[in-house]
Amino acid sequence: MGSEGPTAVTIHITGFKKFHGVSENPTETIVSNLKEYMKKKGLPKGLILGSCSVLDTAGQGALLPLYQTLQSAISTNDSESKPSGETIWVHFGVNSGATKFAVEQQAVNEATFRCPDEMGWKPQKVAIIPSDGELSRVRKTALPVEEITTALVKKGYEVMTSDDAGRFVCNYVYYHSLRFVEQNGMKSLFVHVPLFLTINEETQMQFASSLLEVLASLFQ
Repeated sequence: MGSEGPTAVTIHITGFKKFHGVSENPTETIVSNLKEYMKKKGLPKGLILGSCSVLDTAGQGALLPLYQTLQSAISTNDSESKPSGETIWVHFGVNSGATKFAVEQQAVNEATFRCPDEMGWKPQKVAIIPSDGELSRVRKTALPVEEITTALVKKGYEVMTSDDAGRFVCNYVYYHSLRFVEQNGMKSLFVHVPLFLTINEETQMQFASSLLEVLASLFQ
């Protein structure tokens, strides 16, 4: 096992619902339609598309559903008597001012929300996980961000790497996810997308599909 041949990769996806200033979140559309889109297109070899969940755009108030979503991957693995393979979480969030896709390298232990989240919370300089210590504490993805970005650029997409996921809900969810996957032998990645006005829906669906291909290919 393991070193013999390709590894099966299970990828779970999350997106977000609407929030302040963004009445239609493109990530909700992408995540809601991705299973059907991939079924028509055909899944890349070795890839299993797991859960596709849409989260409330909220921090503290939405932690329980976030952890239930993350925990579901472990329950699935247990019920299938621990198949060998990689499990990756891909979180999509929107950056309404962006003109490119951005693959995020890291999250920071600081919640400073520029506006209230969808449950009315507006923390300023609050530690996301107090036991992690300083607000400047960083958690990085174990996935090769530069390699992923280069592969996507070669496929014709406008993509950049980023080391700043902001301090709003996207960073908040990514930080929790990175801590969770580190404790549970998985991997996590956050990707910011522009609005559909900037890059249309079909191109963004193609991008999501290509991202899955690239991630699966890392382990083949």
